Amino acid sequence: MHYSAAMNGPTSPPTPLQQPPALLLAAGRGERMRPLTDHTPKPLLAVRGQPLLQWHLQALQAAGVYRAVINTAWLGEQISARFSDAFAPQGAPDKREQLLISYSHEGRDFGGALETAGGIARALPLLGDVFWLAAGDVFAPDFRFEAAAAQAFAASGMLAHLWLVPNPAHHPRGDFGLSPEGLALNLPPEHPGPRHTYSTIALLRAELFAPPWCDIPPGNPRGIAAPLAPLLRRAMDNGRVSAALYTGRWTDVGTPERLAELNATAPLP
Repeated sequence: MHYSAAMNGPTSPPTPLQQPPALLLAAGRGERMRPLTDHTPKPLLAVRGQPLLQWHLQALQAAGVYRAVINTAWLGEQISARFSDAFAPQGAPDKREQLLISYSHEGRDFGGALETAGGIARALPLLGDVFWLAAGDVFAPDFRFEAAAAQAFAASGMLAHLWLVPNPAHHPRGDFGLSPEGLALNLPPEHPGPRHTYSTIALLRAELFAPPWCDIPPGNPRGIAAPLAPLLRRAMDNGRVSAALYTGRWTDVGTPERLAELNATAPLP
């Protein structure tokens, strides 16, 4: 892994409260997308004429996020070769508009992906106390990584803030409830209340990846693989996870059929 600092503005780098860095999850094998992912990592599959991961990079850069970390495993060298160490709008003349990119190469370091919590724990030394999180295999062209949301979260006592979406047809039961006060709810299976699907877009605090929520050592030096959901559920049970319902366009690009459907629809306005 390597770290890069960046400038965002005419004279000085942004403070963490303006826009924290982002972690983009791009390490998965994409088994359900085979054979498309046999030779191409899923985040590089083309959606509306450009790599799926690029939609997030564009939105982050437009929102003033100055640094992103991408975790990789399966065919990860293709991702780092495609995006290198910076991303900027095509033809942008000013390097201060660039989103600088670092990588956490789980495949190179451990031979495979570390799942979501394991991968986040590994990348934490590159991220700081508060950071954006987004999965590299979701298409959410309307989502805005707003600085005001990051500032409000940083000032709160929450460990995570999740964006939930209406349940898609392939996930009708959803994941988490949402209280009127804006708390994410870990509802038991028998609970009749409505659930929404976790969009895989969130703001997280590094504290979530330390005891009592998580037992992975700092920086995950042994490469422990662990999922994120158990940590979120523990924090929800203690009232430490907020959430909001997001109703913009959103697709979990998990199958060749969903990818083909996206690419068959009209171009974005």
